[in-house]
Amino acid sequence: MLKTRLLNLSFTTKRLLQVAADIVLVWLSLWLAFVLRVGWQPSIEAMQVHLWLFIVTPVVVVSVFIPIGMYRAVIRHLGREAFTSIAKAVTFSALLLALLIYWYQGSRFNLATGASNIPRSFILNYWMLSFVTMGGLRLFMRYYFVGDWQTLGVNLMPFMSKYAHLPKVAIYGAGSAGNQLVTALRMGKLMHPVAFIDDDIKLQRRTIAGLRVYPPTQIERLIADTEITQVLLALPSVGRSRRREIITSLEAYPLHVRTIPGFMDLASGRIAVQDIQEVDIGDLLGRDPVAPHKELFEKCIKEQIVMVTGAGGSIGSELCRQILVNSPTALVLYEHSEFNLYSVHQELVRRIERAALPVKIVPILGSIRNTKRLREVMEIYKVNTVYHAAAYKHVPLVEHNIVEGVVNNTLGTLYTAQAAIAAQVRNFVLVSTDKAVRPTNIMGATKRVAELVLQAMAQEKDIALFNKDTTVRYPNRTRFTMVRFGNVLGSSGSVIPLFREQIQNGGPVTVTHPNITRYFMTIPEAAELVIQAGSMGKGGDVFVLDMGDPIRIVDLARKMILLTGLTVRSEENPKGDIAIEFTGLRPGEKLYEELLIGENVESTEHPKIMRANEKMHAWGKLEEYLLHFKQLTEQENTIQLRQLLREVVEDFNPQNDIVDLVYHEKRTG
Repeated sequence: MLKTRLLNLSFTTKRLLQVAADIVLVWLSLWLAFVLRVGWQPSIEAMQVHLWLFIVTPVVVVSVFIPIGMYRAVIRHLGREAFTSIAKAVTFSALLLALLIYWYQGSRFNLATGASNIPRSFILNYWMLSFVTMGGLRLFMRYYFVGDWQTLGVNLMPFMSKYAHLPKVAIYGAGSAGNQLVTALRMGKLMHPVAFIDDDIKLQRRTIAGLRVYPPTQIERLIADTEITQVLLALPSVGRSRRREIITSLEAYPLHVRTIPGFMDLASGRIAVQDIQEVDIGDLLGRDPVAPHKELFEKCIKEQIVMVTGAGGSIGSELCRQILVNSPTALVLYEHSEFNLYSVHQELVRRIERAALPVKIVPILGSIRNTKRLREVMEIYKVNTVYHAAAYKHVPLVEHNIVEGVVNNTLGTLYTAQAAIAAQVRNFVLVSTDKAVRPTNIMGATKRVAELVLQAMAQEKDIALFNKDTTVRYPNRTRFTMVRFGNVLGSSGSVIPLFREQIQNGGPVTVTHPNITRYFMTIPEAAELVIQAGSMGKGGDVFVLDMGDPIRIVDLARKMILLTGLTVRSEENPKGDIAIEFTGLRPGEKLYEELLIGENVESTEHPKIMRANEKMHAWGKLEEYLLHFKQLTEQENTIQLRQLLREVVEDFNPQNDIVDLVYHEKRTG
């Protein structure tokens, strides 16, 4: 195929072909300039008299085009700016040619007067013709390689269009990102862009890149005129609150709403403009991120050795990404899952190589149940700050595995914290959860006990290691901080990926209860605030993050269905596409979550971070409880474990009988 052969030519060959084509076009433009001025037959005589023009002009043109970069441009990616460059190059070469003509008086023949001068209008004719021929050829070749002839008027008849079988889409945003998206779609031939939508009154009803720009108030007319099925949001620099307004306004129409990546992803080159994706659910929250406080962001990280437990998890891995850009000396990844550790380690190594960061990455396989391993790692690498993100977080799973939940979430936090004291780690930040507030499930209760452990130890000047020789005490130089927040979008066990999968499979979308609500935050925002809150603690602080307003899960499900261009099947709309079914609350699940146990809360220097003042236990009393926890886990006594959790966490109010799977089999088997 000719197109493929041309594209596969070497760089040098392509440039030589362009030069040769320009020389031929210069000759053609010179001859036509004579024809326009003096007619057909006299032009042949003029060419014979002024033959030197056909030798000098190509030299002048090529000499001008080379430094301007005309032969460096990739033809199939030419944009509007390329034709500005062509106009400049042609104009400059025409001016040089005019100087040469009126300086050189070698000929004695003039068709009009018998004098030696070339007609003055010849230069104007040549300039116009050379721009049309050279620019026109490049435009023709651009559309030839891209394969989109519509804007040139070739496919005026709908049945002749090669795009007739492609889904028709409108692009919301007629700016530079929208224009880039149009080009990418025309080259990719996966979608057919037919119109723009834009809020800018100056752009509305104009034609850009061959597409009409519609105002947002005329979406119904747009659908009727173009039969679009999708809207692509090309608004990479618009804030989340404005994106939410736009998305909400589109919910009323049978359109699949999708988006291109964010501005920073585009600018960094990590994602291309043609990487269209589903609408970010974070846009539905409408939360515009608050710029981080640099001094808080760097306080516990810059030029320090940082360790993250649970480094391969959704929160742990994002903590690692953000820690990496704050210039630590080394980053220790502590993870018990081999696959998760491998994945996050490979990702971070690539980031370091790409940005040439002077950071050492240390991948450590280990469990937070192993005190000896934890202490050795912290001492050998001289860790300054620990972010403790390792935990079991899935409510129903922990409810079915009570012993493992206590061992990992409560005792694991204890072991990690005491290893930090023994290794003289300066900062320890616990990633907690809103489910620790008046918990109704085992997971929340175990995380609340973990908070109580750190609160109690923060008050001790020196401490003996748990279940060890009490005569050996270690000075407590570690500053303990806890950060509590709600659900994060896209984390393991998150409802968002489940809803997407159910919608793709044709439904139904399952929601536990029509009135269930949750707080939501994006993973990057949560990790960013955790790092900053960890820098503000004085010792034993419990910080809570501003999660905004709670979201009804059924409303979230409905929005996700509508944004795919489908309709919700219900009693009012029995012919809808996707049904929403209510399955009932799962074991340990609450209708709503809280962030504070009491009302005693203080603001901090960061508008999204608050300090909670809550009840705590003295370390001596809590240590007795912890010894009892250890004994009961070794005995696998789930009944007593749950009773002990109720005793330690006064507000723990389990709503179900014991649902531990192993205990159930023992009792019934």
